[in-house]
Amino acid sequence: MSEDFLHSSIEYLKGVGPERGRLLRAELGIKTFMDLLGHYPFRYVDRTRVWTVPEVFSEPEQEVQLVVRLQDLRALRGGRGKRLVGMAHCGPHEIELMWFKGIQWISKKMHLGRTYVIYGKPQRQKDKLIFAHPEMEELPEGRIFSGKGLQPVYSSTEKLSGKGLSSSGIAKLCRELIGRSEWDLPELFPAQWLAEFHWPARRSAMETIHAPSSSESLHQARERMKFEEFFLLQIHVLRHRIRIQNDFRGLAMERVGEAFHRFYEEVLPFDLTEAQKRVMKEIRSDMGNGKQMNRLLQGDVGSGKTIIALMSMLIAHDNGAQACLMAPTEILATQHYHSLKELLDPLNLNVRLLTGSTKKAAREEIHRCLQDGSLPFIVGTHALLEEVVRFRSLGLAVIDEQHRFGVAQRARLWKKGSTPPHVLVMTATPIPRTLAMSVHGDLDVSVIDELPPGRKAIKTAYRSESKRLEVIGFLKAEIEKGRQVYVVFPLIEESSKMDYKNLMEGYEHLQEMFPRPDYEVAIVHGRMKPEEKEHEMQRFAKGVCQILVATTVIEVGVNVPNASVMLLESCERFGLSQLHQLRGRVGRGADQSYCILMSGEQLSNEARKRIEIMVRTQDGFEIAEEDLKLRGPGDLLGTRQSGSLELKLASLVHDGPLLQLARVRAQKILASDQNLDAYPGVKKAYRERYGQKVNWGRIS
Repeated sequence: MSEDFLHSSIEYLKGVGPERGRLLRAELGIKTFMDLLGHYPFRYVDRTRVWTVPEVFSEPEQEVQLVVRLQDLRALRGGRGKRLVGMAHCGPHEIELMWFKGIQWISKKMHLGRTYVIYGKPQRQKDKLIFAHPEMEELPEGRIFSGKGLQPVYSSTEKLSGKGLSSSGIAKLCRELIGRSEWDLPELFPAQWLAEFHWPARRSAMETIHAPSSSESLHQARERMKFEEFFLLQIHVLRHRIRIQNDFRGLAMERVGEAFHRFYEEVLPFDLTEAQKRVMKEIRSDMGNGKQMNRLLQGDVGSGKTIIALMSMLIAHDNGAQACLMAPTEILATQHYHSLKELLDPLNLNVRLLTGSTKKAAREEIHRCLQDGSLPFIVGTHALLEEVVRFRSLGLAVIDEQHRFGVAQRARLWKKGSTPPHVLVMTATPIPRTLAMSVHGDLDVSVIDELPPGRKAIKTAYRSESKRLEVIGFLKAEIEKGRQVYVVFPLIEESSKMDYKNLMEGYEHLQEMFPRPDYEVAIVHGRMKPEEKEHEMQRFAKGVCQILVATTVIEVGVNVPNASVMLLESCERFGLSQLHQLRGRVGRGADQSYCILMSGEQLSNEARKRIEIMVRTQDGFEIAEEDLKLRGPGDLLGTRQSGSLELKLASLVHDGPLLQLARVRAQKILASDQNLDAYPGVKKAYRERYGQKVNWGRIS
């Protein structure tokens, strides 16, 4: 037996040939025998059970299997066109069979008085069952039918089906392949692992997945192959982490000096929460141990991540290094700049802002001060990544809302100094634990899981369009109390004319509902120039306007403690994590705050689910888990970062314990054998899966 056999081109498998081989390549990416084995069934039809008619009526509608005797068969013409109708009996009960296509072929195949096994989803009509286009197989006289077992169902395409490669055609090819004796799959795992978890060997697992003998054996085979996917992924992530730790020494920032202590004792406007103290201790340890820090800081909106970032930047300064904070939008970068400047001014420490709209003279001065080391802190957008931006000694790079940057963009920060800077990436979009373990598994993770004391929970409510006047009355009542209001529209693409039209119509409607001089309504959206956006934001921040109409450009970073209401228009068009982010723009002061989700009267089931979750909970991590269930990891991460999650069987949503087990076993192996020399099967499978991939993970 030879594993090389599985690398044979797919057209050489019996039943394929050149034309089908070309289609399998183009439609499903199946190029080799091994690719066909890796095209797993996406579900199984349980053909083990033979039903009785009373059982069909007593249980929920579903596909069922019956043994019937055909009594009558005739072609009819009527209002619905030509059809073939058969009458059959299952015990004393009458069954009606109906076909609208392939009538001539089916009528030749069927014989009165013979017994057939039929399979399909029947319509129930009083005491009669009607099957349209059932699957039928003749049962030889005298043979007792005991079921057909679990039948695999494969994904296919219209073009493949047209060439006889529907699900059943692909199943036939898989049976042909696994029936051959020439192939083998060398075992990856120690025998004691297989015995411990009652898993089959690798080849046996693959055979069972394509031709299961029982539900129990199928479950064990799938668990074994899911574990393999997770295990190789964790080897990939953890080997990269080890490589970073071994290859990249960080600046040893052992000193916690004057700037840090003065800030902590004289400037810090509130006491740190216990969660903030714990995270700060982890960061201080990382920055002082001589290895490069790569830490992901997760914290819900309003949990105090910015203070942690600033204190980390002060540690860098106390050790003679510079620090930068990079944000994905000008609004967020400007917000960070103003916050940091207010906190650093009492220490006489300079911080500057560098964005795409920074004037040329100011830009050149910033470049010069970064190079000569006279500027200790810089806040900016992607402008920080430009080749012309050079630091004298960049010791710490803080990246906020890190998921909004492409990984390759972030990695360019590594080239800003002779020694790679310590890296702290922050997100207010909590990442489900399974996702963090897979995508950010090469990072140490810190979590601020505690909000500052005194914060009141934001009251969240859903209202449909029919309640709009009631909502307008509520907004006026809040404004009468001296509060301010956000009204956010789902401008999905700045180029979308329809979205822009909806935004402007909403703005004009609000101006009618809240007329001058009693009210001022501001507007911010992506088509405005940066200085126009900043002007409108400042009007709102200073209390000149009571209402800010905006798109999701205010999703992160806007901090107006006096704003007490977030009204989200067409809320069904927002993702769950986005709804949570936007809700976090209010509730930042001492007053009771509110989030109102508004939509039209018609909602999809998924939209209803998102709204129900938002009304039920404010726990960002619970929301992240629910978002993962609703959207899956690819959508949650975006195409820029989902490349490593090529999981065919394993699910980050449903298989968390298996992922944890894979991580523990991978850590154990790599602790003593980083090159996998004692595990040649693992090494070979790992190289085949990840050996050709670009290493994006420098900063994740």
